[in-house]
This record gives sequence, structure tokens and C-alpha cells, in this order.
Amino acid sequence: MTRDGWTDGDDFGESHEETDASGDDAIDPVTLEILRNRLEGIAEEMGEVLIRGAYSPNIKERQDCSTALFDAEGRMLAQAEHIPVHLGAMPAAVEAVLAKDPEPGEVWALNDPFEGGTHLPDVTLVSPIAPDVTGRSESGTEIVGYAVSRAHHADVGGSTPGSMPAGAREIYQEGVRLPGVRLVRDGTMIDDVRELLLANVRTPDERRADLRAQLAAHDRAEERLGKLLARSGDVVYDAFDAVIRYSRDRMESELVSIPDGVYTARDALEGDGITADRDVPIEVTVTVDGDRIEVDFAGTAEQVPGNLNAPLSVATSAVYFVVRCLTDPEIPPNHGCYAPVSVLASEGSLLNPTSPAAVVGGNVETSQRVTDVVFAALAEAVPGRAPAQGQGTMNNLILGSREGGFTYYETIGGGAGGTPSVDGIDGAQVGMTNTLNTPIEVLEAEYPLTVERYALRPGSGGDGEHRGGLGVERALTVERDATVSLLTERRRHRPRGVAGGKAGALGENLLDGDPIAAKTTTEIESGTTITVRTPGGGGHGNPADRDASAREADRRDGKTGE
Repeated sequence: MTRDGWTDGDDFGESHEETDASGDDAIDPVTLEILRNRLEGIAEEMGEVLIRGAYSPNIKERQDCSTALFDAEGRMLAQAEHIPVHLGAMPAAVEAVLAKDPEPGEVWALNDPFEGGTHLPDVTLVSPIAPDVTGRSESGTEIVGYAVSRAHHADVGGSTPGSMPAGAREIYQEGVRLPGVRLVRDGTMIDDVRELLLANVRTPDERRADLRAQLAAHDRAEERLGKLLARSGDVVYDAFDAVIRYSRDRMESELVSIPDGVYTARDALEGDGITADRDVPIEVTVTVDGDRIEVDFAGTAEQVPGNLNAPLSVATSAVYFVVRCLTDPEIPPNHGCYAPVSVLASEGSLLNPTSPAAVVGGNVETSQRVTDVVFAALAEAVPGRAPAQGQGTMNNLILGSREGGFTYYETIGGGAGGTPSVDGIDGAQVGMTNTLNTPIEVLEAEYPLTVERYALRPGSGGDGEHRGGLGVERALTVERDATVSLLTERRRHRPRGVAGGKAGALGENLLDGDPIAAKTTTEIESGTTITVRTPGGGGHGNPADRDASAREADRRDGKTGE
């Protein structure tokens, strides 16, 4: 094995079978498994390079980023297991860039939710991979695939620090829009484009460094795929089709095991940030027909004045996440895995809004409710697999100064729903986020913030045979005048239990001990303390059936609040 972890002797060019007229697999199973892992390893290594090279705590500590590898047709080949809401939406970004005829040596930047993005803070880079492989006449000019990275940048301009204003009514208030622009041409940074972007953000040095980390991840992808092609030859191209077909076949076999039928569910968001006292309904009809599944959001609200609108790519990500949770988790996540799943939402609706709708909260909060409602529908079909509702929110906390001194962003974990077999996880990122928390030591070193309290909330998980996970309480004192934005849910409707399980506790937001709205942006003075108490998860099963030893352990561990 070489210093970079790649074995010099790996060469599969002579071992594969030829494709026959019937379209059967072109390579043998052993070679396929090795090459599949190699492709997934490239995506994972991209993520490691991005995280280790980033400057902002949001990426280097919380790991709010995702990476993936696509083939030349724009089909996802492999993805690192990072953020669910990023990964299901990446194909839309790649499709948008492919429409612009990218060339080797270019890197395209995109964040526009109406051009393949999710919300503006998530900046996606897409770069053609055309490695220089010895012995190939088209080497360096033939696009063999695309490297893709998506990272949440802590500020991209807009009306408030952190670019997530609770009261936004149009996307222009949420930051600078990148509809798909060249950031690099012929391997060289286009300075004018970069400086235009950095001139419109509050923390340009941080953004510059994080973009460099993304670019480094793309360089690593081209290097690794080039080495793989040089060592293994054209069998790698056969593997592109084979890994997609393999995932599709496995997913179809899983869907066949779900009883055919039509399953429905309904849930709601607690206002849109403009009209807080009026619920926004989300309805779904899930049709399972053999090895296909259709998810139709007919009956869902029209797009709203506030920022809880979610692009269709976000809703699609939530659906993919649920389907993967209820099927074999070992199915490789790529284009084939998602091919049997279709998602429908009317144009102009909450889940398929038209420009210039505000959308920044849709990516983080509406996606969570979509997850809840699709889980609820499919729980009718596979009750032995579906969990109770988790906290159902990302508890988004955004702080920053208008002078550009700092921007802090965090999603705060809460309770996961109990499952048919185990208790819900305490203090976890639930649903469409998969980030870590910012360690207290890092938070206090990087920002003018002091952590007053960070603890689990005893008694917040719903009771049941398998209890819901506990929410957390996080209290921060801000040491300079700042703007605070909160985008949160489950402050009015508790996360539901199932099969007789009890609901989880509501979340709560406090400013110097006084309750404040679930979705708000406000100015605060130095010395103000912000407290976020996150919801608990719902319980699963009749509480009377909970094992006595488990109840004693709950009391001993201080989880009951008794």
C-alpha cells in the first residue's frame, strides 16, 4: 500500500466480463464491490479535506457540509454520509450546472434555490473531472465525472447577520444569489467573481478560507479518480453503471416488501414567520405499487409570505431520507437507490415555490415537517419500522453583529422518537440534519459568547414502552450588541407518540428569562442571555409495557424529572 492509502497493484482492467446484449452486469461481483468502495472512498475523502481545511467553526467543528461524486451524465455515483437535506438535493444543482456546458478546468458556484440550490447559505461547488491519465488520447479533455461539495457558509449577506432573517418575505432579504457562475476557469480563480461575492458578506475572510477548503476537496476528487482510472482502466466506467444498477435493484427489492396501498398523513408548521398564530398544513399521499413509490403532496398549503417555503429539491431530500430509513441502510446511496421514488408537489405550493419567495427556513424547518408527515404515512404500511416523532425542528440559532465582527450559527439537538425496539436518542440532531454541536471551548474561544448552561432536559421525552429522547437546554450570554434570529418549531404542537406512546415536551425560547416567539429576529444588548430549550421525542408503545429495570435506570440517570 502506498503512502496515500492506494494499493499500487490494484488493476481490474483484465478481470471484468464484457457486457452482453441483454445488458447484464459488465463486471464480476468482487470487482464491483471493490470499485464501489473506491468511489465511496473518494466522496468520503473529499469531505475530510473540506472539514480539515475549513476555517469557520460551522464547517470544521459542526461539519455542516456534504460531498459527492457524479458521473458525466450527472448521475450520483457516491456520497459521503453527511447532511441528508444536502445530499438528496445535490442532483438538482448538478443538473443546473450541466445545462451551462461546463468545461474541464472550471469550477461553478451555485446557491440559488430556484436554480438547483436549497437555501442561500448553502453554497454548492460543481467541477468537471477530466484527469490526465497516461495512455488515453482524450486525457485531460474528456469529462468523466463531476465533484460536488455543499457547505453552509455562516453569512452570505442579506438583511441580517447569518443570512437567516425570521421575517423575510422575499429571497433578496436572505443574501447574495449565485445562479450558477464560474468561480474558476482553466484552473485559475476568477478574481472578479470571488471579490464580488466577498463584497456582499459580513465575514469575507472566513468565506474566502471556506471556499478554498471546498476547492481543495475538488482537487482531491480529481486526483483520486485519475489514479483509479490509471490503475484500473475502462472497467471503472463499467462500474459507474453497475453500482447504480446494483443500488436500484436492491431498493426495488426492499420496496416490494412494503404492502401495496395508498397511505396518507397530515401535519402542520406553526406559522411562517409572518403569521405566527396560523398553522400551515402539509398533506401527503404515498402510493406503494410493487417496486415503485410515489409521494404526492397534493393538499399542502400554497407558498406562504414568510420564509418557510421549501424548494422541491428539499422536499425530495426529505422523502429520500425517510425511504432510506425504512429500508436496508446498507444499500449504497446513489442515483439507483433513488430512481424508484417519485415526488410530486404543485408549482406555487409550499413545497415547490416560485421566485422570489423567501426560502431560508424551508430548508431547515419545513424539511423536518415533511420528514414527520412521510414517516407517519408509511407507518401505516410498516408499523414495525417507523419511529415516533422526534423533535421535528433544527432549533436554528443565529447571532451576529452588523459591523461584521462575527456570525455564529448552530442547530441544537433534541429528542429522537422512540422506536419499536429501542428508546429515542437524547440530545441528538434528528431528521434532516446530521451535524455535530460546537464544543463549548471552541464556541467561547471563537465568538463573544459565554455558555451558561448546556444540559439534557429531564422529563422531556414522551413516555412509552420505548421512551422518547430528551431535549436539551442551551443558554448563551452575548458579550456585545448583536442581532439574534431564531427559526424553531414544536413550540405549540408536541412531537407525537405512536402505538400508545406519549408526546414529547414542547420546546421554548427565552430572552433573559422571558418567552419569545418561535421565529423571530431582534436586536439585543451586550449581556443578554438567550436560552433555547429543545423538544423531546415522542414515546413508542404503551407506557405500562416499559420494562421495570428500564424505568429504574431512567430514575437513576435523572431522565424522568422526578
